Amino acid sequence: MEWLLRTMSGYANRQAMVHGERVYSYSDILATCESWARIIREHSIKPGEVVSLAGDYSPSACGAVLALLANRNIIVPLSESVRHRHDELAELVQVDRSLALDGTNAAVRTYDRRGHTGLLGDFIAEEKPGLILFTSGTTGTPKAILHDFTVFSERYKTPRDTLRTLTFLLFDHIGGLNTMFHTLANGGTIIAPDNRTAPAICALIEKHRIELLPTSPSFLNLLLMSGAYRGYDLSSLRIITYGTEVMPDSTLRAAELAFPEVQLRQTYGLSELGILRAKSRASGSPWLTIGGEGVETRILDGVLHIRSNTAMRGYLNAPSPFDDQGWFNTQDEVLTDGEYIRILGRRSEIINVGGRKVYPVEVEDVLLQMPEVADAAVRGEPNPLLGSIVAASVKLHEPLEPGVLKARMRSFCRGKLEDFQIPVKIEIQQDELFTERYKKIRKKKPADA
Repeated sequence: MEWLLRTMSGYANRQAMVHGERVYSYSDILATCESWARIIREHSIKPGEVVSLAGDYSPSACGAVLALLANRNIIVPLSESVRHRHDELAELVQVDRSLALDGTNAAVRTYDRRGHTGLLGDFIAEEKPGLILFTSGTTGTPKAILHDFTVFSERYKTPRDTLRTLTFLLFDHIGGLNTMFHTLANGGTIIAPDNRTAPAICALIEKHRIELLPTSPSFLNLLLMSGAYRGYDLSSLRIITYGTEVMPDSTLRAAELAFPEVQLRQTYGLSELGILRAKSRASGSPWLTIGGEGVETRILDGVLHIRSNTAMRGYLNAPSPFDDQGWFNTQDEVLTDGEYIRILGRRSEIINVGGRKVYPVEVEDVLLQMPEVADAAVRGEPNPLLGSIVAASVKLHEPLEPGVLKARMRSFCRGKLEDFQIPVKIEIQQDELFTERYKKIRKKKPADA
């Protein structure tokens, strides 16, 4: 951590963060880090303790993260989106202390623990700073991912260009943390949003001349469908990066038309491996290369496998997913074209209709082209004859009778999709079809939800 703090001190007078109505310099962030170091001492937070931080991007959150890592703690970032699960997640990873961030104040809670065992206990004995993240998901027990922060942060030591960047992805998201550390290590400026609605994001881009927007396909589709971008001056935008899920071609084409001067770049990363260096074949292309120093890729049975020097130590509550040679099965099915790959979707989400594969994003891509449809999420549902059928949840621009919609959908899809790809079951929903992380929800909503 010392190298990062030294690097940041060299940017002392530069703008580090815009939060609310205030602009904070790198000196301000380092002063906040020192304040947190005093709080750590006052509360006798020892190196090796597991400390959760509940909040969002702010000077206080930045300072707390830096101070705890410098103190060789294992940090567990938690965002508002999982507030209802904070206690559950804290118990899962045996948190020793929790910090609830509120402006410049923090409520410190101490848990009664009797040591740590297993992988976490072994790691703590090494006296290194660590990072624990959770696999995404709205139900079930998430996997707890342990990173050695000394290894995790190696990627940020190589100087790279940086821009005025919005921290769109959440505080406990691997992509959001990558944005924060990359920007701080290269003397850039973070603009932290108060909320992540389309109008609020557009207003921030206009007001603070944001140049880089890291986001997801679901948010881009929302932005385009809402038309909010038309009411703001977004001419400062130079790059939109997108990841976390597969991008429908129709959304990508619409984004190119809406932002003709902006480069559209696909990113790739996993919580287990970090954000990997990726290069799109061209702006707006779904084809990319993944690699960089210390990263190897291979394709087995159409599925992407990766071996990386900066991979996690392992899961705290699940068996290791690495094989004997250190390869990680991403579960992403891909196509190849020379050195380039195109990601089709997670194998677990592929729908098997009578032995034939249906990729949800291919169906969603066609449904999103219907003038009636604002958003669509496609999934498989069990069927005694075919194994599975294709089901679609859709959000409409205007109310429409289900029977009328189904007839129009079949007519629209005919010729664009094979018969077995056309949704058999259609549900009209009023709620958004993505999570608070702006990632598509493809699981069936419980009947009592």
